[in-house]
Amino acid sequence: MFYQFVVLLVLGAVAAQKKPNIIVIVADDMGFNDVGFHGSNEIPTPNIDALAYNGVIMNSHYTQALCTPSRSAFLTGKYPIHLGMQHLVILEPEPWGLPLNETLLPQHLKRNGYVTHAIGKWHLGFFKKEYTPTYRGFDSHFGYWQGLQDYYKHTVRATYTPEYGYDMRRNMTVDWSAQGKYSTTLFTEEAVRLIREHNTENPMFMYLAHLAPHSGNDEDPLQAPDEEIAKFGYIADPERRIYAAMVSMLDRSVGSVIAALRDKHMLENSIILFMNDNGAKPDGIHANHGSNYPLRGNKNSPWEGAMRGVTAIWSPLIKKPQRVSNSLMHISDWIPTFFTAAGLNKSELPPMDGIDMWESISEGAESPRIELLHNIDDIDSYAAIRRGQWKYLYGSTTGGKGDAWYGSNGRNKEYTYDEKAVLTSQVGSTLAGFTTYQQIQEKTSKKLSDNSFTRKLLDDEIIRSLRHSAEVKCPKVNFDDLNENKRCNPLESPCLFNLHEDPCEQINLASERPMIVLNMERALDRLRKTALPIRNIPRDPNADPAKWNNTWTNWQDYEVVKKEKITHNTLSPLAIGLISAACLAFVVVIIILVTLSVKTSAMKKKANTAFFDESLEQCTTHINGKSQHFEDRELQVRDSIRNAFRTVE
Repeated sequence: MFYQFVVLLVLGAVAAQKKPNIIVIVADDMGFNDVGFHGSNEIPTPNIDALAYNGVIMNSHYTQALCTPSRSAFLTGKYPIHLGMQHLVILEPEPWGLPLNETLLPQHLKRNGYVTHAIGKWHLGFFKKEYTPTYRGFDSHFGYWQGLQDYYKHTVRATYTPEYGYDMRRNMTVDWSAQGKYSTTLFTEEAVRLIREHNTENPMFMYLAHLAPHSGNDEDPLQAPDEEIAKFGYIADPERRIYAAMVSMLDRSVGSVIAALRDKHMLENSIILFMNDNGAKPDGIHANHGSNYPLRGNKNSPWEGAMRGVTAIWSPLIKKPQRVSNSLMHISDWIPTFFTAAGLNKSELPPMDGIDMWESISEGAESPRIELLHNIDDIDSYAAIRRGQWKYLYGSTTGGKGDAWYGSNGRNKEYTYDEKAVLTSQVGSTLAGFTTYQQIQEKTSKKLSDNSFTRKLLDDEIIRSLRHSAEVKCPKVNFDDLNENKRCNPLESPCLFNLHEDPCEQINLASERPMIVLNMERALDRLRKTALPIRNIPRDPNADPAKWNNTWTNWQDYEVVKKEKITHNTLSPLAIGLISAACLAFVVVIIILVTLSVKTSAMKKKANTAFFDESLEQCTTHINGKSQHFEDRELQVRDSIRNAFRTVE
């Protein structure tokens, strides 16, 4: 106990002078209602919950509505409209990606001494190698370049076209050894290995972008180990049951990563962010049967269900942990926020849309962000913007098919929430031990006598309080009695919502607040003038994996490595020996042939003997010639040495 305390004191002092490790764990298409800390009892997520309760629950953190735009905003600090990434995603055979003139988060961190690793999903372009992770600031990448894959085969079937191929890479090399192994497990093992092998003299940035709980290929979209599925027999819907198992595997991954950081003594100086990239897809193409309840809409829509995130952050650097933050924040804010948290110079950063939120996160200060652009997509004819408590939107995607309320509420009577499971989870146990040593350090340094620690152990009471605060509650609305002008049909006219009073976007206030509508429209017009043209490029037939050994590859600059013929001007002794052996073998074969031909004519025997003698003579001459060559070289060397000694004398 004393030894561990001393180690903690030393590590704490060292950590205070070093840049923190930054670990980002991204869940793909995870529903707002699919973690326990948002109030659902259906799918236990004890590790994710323990991280959230011990840190800060970011309850008004917003992403983009789709994978590619969200990841673009996170890694650049810019709205997708300022990147040309505002329309849909990069489809499998399309030759475009995140602009190469953009400096990404790992590049900024590498300049400041960070070792950078990407694991899992990329989805920001790969048609040329310059668009892939190890050319965009990451020292290593293990994962896939596309937007999804089969969890075991690691193959990708194109969404709208027939292409099909393998997609699992270690840096630029296809990793065939991954076949048959579950994606979530593979990515977890890679993260743990990198942590264990990390040289702690340098800070680490890890971007762990999981496939889970995104769907796989459409022919087998929901996949999890049988033993994990069996844990959720109480969920009647079989598709929702497998989804729960996928989420559970993700939760276990979070536990393994946090425990590895603790074992490596990196937890003392780390910032750990868990977030989703967008909301769940309860039905339709690439449906994963997640739930965004009680929020409106699903993935790829302008509604809260698509963009209000599942987000929590933990770090010993946070001054006021164990709370819920309702500060407005966008996924583009993380670059300047990380820079401040790490003590880096923000003046190094180029102009961006992201805002430094660290003081708000760490100390509970008022959010500096008052406006947030959700998106402007003039191809799909929709836009949405948030200012303060007000949200304005017009238009929608997919003809309004994703504009309703979807998913399980997770609050059936047969479901219960187990606070003890959170406290004893891998993350819960790890952080309890860590907090205990922090309390010892504080008790010793401040000579406390009343145990009034600034860092408190998580308990049942704190969990219940935080969970209640993080749960989104919506007023009950009888739509049959609702006036027509208060119903929202964004395909016909713009809608306005007061999200503080109506977080589920049920009552349209556009007709009652025309000046607010006008101000929002002016703000959108201002932002539209700064938008770049969309970068989307149609399918390239040459992307077809059938042309590239059935793999998805950087097809527009793929280089075939040719084997060069090795030649030598002078034969080595080994080469001479091999030639000699070949000649002797040839002689033996001739002798055997001569013996078998005893019944042939004397003339043929003579010819064979002559042929034998001639061949033997050629081999002997060749060997003697080479031997004479080496003898001559030896005499020359000896003469050179004698002359050198004479010169010295």
